[in-house]
Amino acid sequence: MTSDSNKPQLNPKLVMIVDDEPDMLAMLRLVIQKKCRCDVITAASGRVALEKLKNSHPDVIVTDIKMPDLDGLELLKKVREHDATISVIIMTGYGTIDMAVQALKDGAYDFLEKPFDQNHIVHIATKGLERTALLRTNQRLQNQLNTIAQPEGFVGKSPALKRALDLIKRVADTDATVLIRGESGTGKEVAARALHNLSNRKNHTMVTVNCPALPEHILESELFGYSKGAFTGAVQAKKGLFLEADRSTILLDEIADIPVSVQTKLLRVLQEKEIQPLGQNKTMKIDARVVASTNQDLEAKIEAGEFREDLFYRLNVVTITMPSLREVSEDVPLLIHHYLSYFKDHYNRPEAEISPKTLQYLYSNNWPGNIRELRNTIKRIVLIGDSGIAENGEGEIDSANKTERFEDLYPIHYNDAKSEILRRFSVGYLRNLLQEHQGNVTNAAAACGLERQGLQRIMRRYNIVSADFKS
Repeated sequence: MTSDSNKPQLNPKLVMIVDDEPDMLAMLRLVIQKKCRCDVITAASGRVALEKLKNSHPDVIVTDIKMPDLDGLELLKKVREHDATISVIIMTGYGTIDMAVQALKDGAYDFLEKPFDQNHIVHIATKGLERTALLRTNQRLQNQLNTIAQPEGFVGKSPALKRALDLIKRVADTDATVLIRGESGTGKEVAARALHNLSNRKNHTMVTVNCPALPEHILESELFGYSKGAFTGAVQAKKGLFLEADRSTILLDEIADIPVSVQTKLLRVLQEKEIQPLGQNKTMKIDARVVASTNQDLEAKIEAGEFREDLFYRLNVVTITMPSLREVSEDVPLLIHHYLSYFKDHYNRPEAEISPKTLQYLYSNNWPGNIRELRNTIKRIVLIGDSGIAENGEGEIDSANKTERFEDLYPIHYNDAKSEILRRFSVGYLRNLLQEHQGNVTNAAAACGLERQGLQRIMRRYNIVSADFKS
């Protein structure tokens, strides 16, 4: 049995109190140490505080603004130069409110006007400790991003992601047909591009086919091509996408939506490595590596007679399953910082930042739309700021994750409560629908049984923009 003295000790939070009044130092030390559950050190002047900074690493500094040798404003500037993550709280007496406002402009976290309530200083100090913890976590994550090699467009270090990447690397430089499975927004197309870029076919352009976006008669002619006069309107021959992908890779995105008639012809391509363009009697040999992706249950579609079992086994030579964000939640902070850095650079918005409150929301969100939803959220923050994201998002999260609990609406007027329930449902439904169809309003309308114009009216009512859900 191990004694308590041998257990690893967590580093406690540290607050530094700076004031030239001994009674104030003693009172604040007693209150903060007891109620904030942290260590406390004191300094009788600004100069002493700077000396102590050399050997200590405080999370929060609570300092008086008027001191004889170095006032609070000068101390704030020195602390910011030393470590900008330290939350500095300014204490101000009568007649120095203007100085306190200036301190906020210079980067102070908050200020207190003397005399103040003990509970109030405890509340502000606790919030300051939380803020510093977030800022230092963000700093650490940014340092990790700078040192992590980002393999094939992926960001993260979770075991589930590492397993997927390891499988990609092992089968990339082969001709094996690969089926990529996973929820919408998990990066299936990124995985397909990684397979291509790590293969000996990387010098040829990969061809991507969005299967559900093409009607049956068009999909067949696009995949296999046609000769002149093959059908009305075929005024000249067209090379199909499989021929375009010769010596390269072809990605059949969302293959579960391919009609059964096209599945039959696709099976021949996989078996014989040849195609037959529409209007021709001859077949043509091709050398295209086939990668397919889906977010649907293919086994269920086979049971329903909507997907050929023999085609499934031809596609399912190697299966790579991309994990959802729920399975790799430890990667969410890294992804947030990766996309924040990317979009700040892409849109030339170096001043864009995420508030600690919004960061807490982003870290704890369930992200039903996975990486795509997270990426689009960060893009919106960079373009228009993070105002309201935590507040608006929390309501949607509550309605999605609390199994239709509406106790918060019971005290209000019935019609208002009913409208709010409808809003929560509609926003969640539309977001999920548009994520599934990558922002394609026509396909989304067809899938949910609404006319396109009707779906657009509901989207406008709830300020939902289809562009936010496009890849």
